[in-house]
Amino acid sequence: MKDLRQVTVIGLGLLGSSVTLAISRNKFGIKTAGYSHRASTRSRARRLGVADVIYDDICKSVANADIVILATPICTFGETFKTIAGALKKGCIVTDVGSTKLLAHKWAKKFLPKFVNYAGSHPIAGSEQRGVEFGRDDLFDGAACIITKDTSTNPSAVRTLNKFWSSLGCRVCTMSPSQHDEIFANVSHLPHALAATLLNASDLNQLKFCGKGFMDTSRIASGPANIWADVFYTNSENIRKGIERLIKELLKLKKAVKLKDKNKIEKLLALANDKRARLMKYKVSKKEIQ
Repeated sequence: MKDLRQVTVIGLGLLGSSVTLAISRNKFGIKTAGYSHRASTRSRARRLGVADVIYDDICKSVANADIVILATPICTFGETFKTIAGALKKGCIVTDVGSTKLLAHKWAKKFLPKFVNYAGSHPIAGSEQRGVEFGRDDLFDGAACIITKDTSTNPSAVRTLNKFWSSLGCRVCTMSPSQHDEIFANVSHLPHALAATLLNASDLNQLKFCGKGFMDTSRIASGPANIWADVFYTNSENIRKGIERLIKELLKLKKAVKLKDKNKIEKLLALANDKRARLMKYKVSKKEIQ
């Protein structure tokens, strides 16, 4: 961390602004720089003081950066890499906070110069809220953060990112981009698909009578549609496989309900209950929840 002089964040929504605020809170002596393609966001960011300097020009924002973090929709990464490539200094580390990684690694190899280092980052933090005004300096406290690397990734860049995210309060682990995308298709992307589908299959007039259970189950469907469309697009095969497994389980339950097979219904519900109990026990043991 002592060798980092500037961190630039491209994209000043909830995650991007929280990164710069967390750096400032910890008083590392690192200059924070931010850029957004929207003038209105840059204006709000300046007013809220989310970074030491907010640039109007994306290339100027990265020119002196030791770490550049993309916090924009995933499908913008390729064009952004192309745009900033000529402005990056030798040895700069480029990363991102996207929810899928295989295509990000592919685009980085294709568009970034050889004298900079890319590794993926995925802090498991945030909410359905979006916008610079929702940035929080404690967003990463206790959060998990996945760093993705492949055979061409510079080990030194991975070590630096590990220290960086750890210093912001994250518990860091490392894996390949393909492993990352398979895991998060199942534990993050599939739940979003299920929440969205549940709402789309529901009658709005009937939903007026729903309780907290439905609100909890459907909460993540409030996430920005454009952000999640990018996630589904860039991890389509893994998500497709997850949806197929989900349909298979729904068909099991559908058959049991149709046959009024109370024992089978109870067995399927008990299996889910047991898995949930074991999951909660693990999360409590890791102090991830109280």
